[in-house]
Amino acid sequence: MIIAVLQTKGGVGKSTLAVNLAVERALHAKRNVLLVDADEQGTASDFVAIRAERLGSAGFSAIQLHGAAVRGEVLAKREKYDDIIIDCGGRDTAALRAALTVAERALVPFQPRSFDVWTIDKVGALVAEAKTLNPALKAFAVINCADSQGSDNQAAAAALAENPHITYLDTPLVRRKAFPNSNAIGLSVLEANPADHKARDELIRLVDALISADPTNLKR
Repeated sequence: MIIAVLQTKGGVGKSTLAVNLAVERALHAKRNVLLVDADEQGTASDFVAIRAERLGSAGFSAIQLHGAAVRGEVLAKREKYDDIIIDCGGRDTAALRAALTVAERALVPFQPRSFDVWTIDKVGALVAEAKTLNPALKAFAVINCADSQGSDNQAAAAALAENPHITYLDTPLVRRKAFPNSNAIGLSVLEANPADHKARDELIRLVDALISADPTNLKR
């Protein structure tokens, strides 16, 4: 499966989700995974370098691609890998648009803040445009860095669920130190020691729902 993790706004935890997805698919699901860093900031590539130095091997393949080349290179490699995870930049780029034309799933993270949620219509328009070339594309919104309490999560979920082109995935990830702390040493929250079981369970629930598109986990 080809999964694009994208946003048109930075700072939403997109790369964190992408690298954790790659590790989950490779180690938990035992899949042959390619992580494509299509973000010019190169955060995913930095993670892979730290991980390989720490563990001796990342446990999955990784490459950097930019611009429209994302489409051709991913199509050329899709038969070699079980899953390809594309970390797109946090803005509307040629790489992001190219990724949408080849992805089977698009995961769009939002923090529960007005400035983040307001981008849903722009991303929805990009998804709708991409579906003219890629009708198999299914796009999902998820709340990332959710508040541990309060009403902002519910307000954001209600706003996200209104978009006709992106399905709201009711599997929020709470803002937890386990994610940045693990990433800083090249690990997923699945590998953290001591384990943060809440972070681990949230990630697995998100991935399971994203891959299966289980109707019990979806809201419109």
